[in-house]
Amino acid sequence: MEAAQIDAIAAGIELLVTTVRAGCSAATIARFPRLRGICSWGAGFDTIDLAAARARGIQVSNTPAVLDACVADMAWALMLATARRVAEGDRHVRAGEWKQLGQFPLGLRVSGKRLGIVGMGHIGQAIARRGLGFDMQVRYTARSPRPQLPHGFMQNLVELADWADFLVLACVGGPSTRHIVNAQVLAALGTTGILVNIARGSVVDQEALIAALVHRKIAGAGLDVLEGEPGAPKIMRGLPHVVFTPHMASATTDTRLDMQKSLLANVDAFLRTGTLLDPV
Repeated sequence: MEAAQIDAIAAGIELLVTTVRAGCSAATIARFPRLRGICSWGAGFDTIDLAAARARGIQVSNTPAVLDACVADMAWALMLATARRVAEGDRHVRAGEWKQLGQFPLGLRVSGKRLGIVGMGHIGQAIARRGLGFDMQVRYTARSPRPQLPHGFMQNLVELADWADFLVLACVGGPSTRHIVNAQVLAALGTTGILVNIARGSVVDQEALIAALVHRKIAGAGLDVLEGEPGAPKIMRGLPHVVFTPHMASATTDTRLDMQKSLLANVDAFLRTGTLLDPV
């Protein structure tokens, strides 16, 4: 829709529907003087200007919970694929290089290791539950401890990285978490540690990550998200100990259908009652 067409109807709009990728900026919010609600398709809300919405008393909803399992599954897919060199092994066979048994390089065991999780919301908790099934010790860092959970809380991210064999990022994006995984954190993770990111690309200092990978300061990385996505830097694409997926952690037909249902339920509730079901 053209800007002029939007402006022609803006005065009558009370509810906006958007996606986590499109977001809703302060400038967009300002165009709709009667706006009372924003419904977003997706779990993240870092692309929505919450401060601008709250300043006007505008409700904001997302689609939480319905994608937790699929995103947690993807974290585990990346963890296993990176540690056990699955993508590298697949390329080895497809290229016709599998000519002798026992010649492919060794990977790293996952079961029984130490799992550090950054962010212990619904997705972080789902990742942790899966870790217990792999007989892993689980610790986490978050904005505040969750005393009801059986996992150890560590306030300091560097200390968590130093303790962990696998560091999985499941926190929110946005300014509060920008580049919290920096060169110091990666150095603490160490040469046998693996980083997995299913959160946001902005959480990781990508230049520091590239340096750590190129110089083998960490064992590898499984990345569903990247800074500046879509696309990955050429230097990263050539590294065999990196496994990529194209921001597809929630991309299953089951979950996308559930997300649509959740979004429509919020829209329906707002139209009937003026209140959203899943306020952020």
